[in-house]
Amino acid sequence: MTRYLLSVHGPAETTEFGSYGSREEMEESFAETGAFNEKLRAEGYWVFAGGLAPASNATVVDGQGDRPVMTDGPYLETKEVIGGFWIIDAPDLDVALALAAEGSRACRGKVEVRPFDGLG
Repeated sequence: MTRYLLSVHGPAETTEFGSYGSREEMEESFAETGAFNEKLRAEGYWVFAGGLAPASNATVVDGQGDRPVMTDGPYLETKEVIGGFWIIDAPDLDVALALAAEGSRACRGKVEVRPFDGLG
């Protein structure tokens, strides 16, 4: 089994309903994502998952110098940010891609699939 990061991308600018057009759409997506999470658990793919606070809540830490420098906000100025993620165990990339497609449909966002490099 290989571990994959499935990261959900969405708009940096959000409304009171996140990236969803209405409360109803947001609640439907949350329910579908919850069902997808349960499927991952039941079928043995689940390792960990989570949603992230808005990128405006981020702090960037640069510890490369003599003293760490900390700045507010996301590291990159961009129109899209990572809003959440899954870490899964899958037997191969084809399975990971199929699961990413299901997750994308459930959460209504684009999902990037990246295998871990084998460390750890």
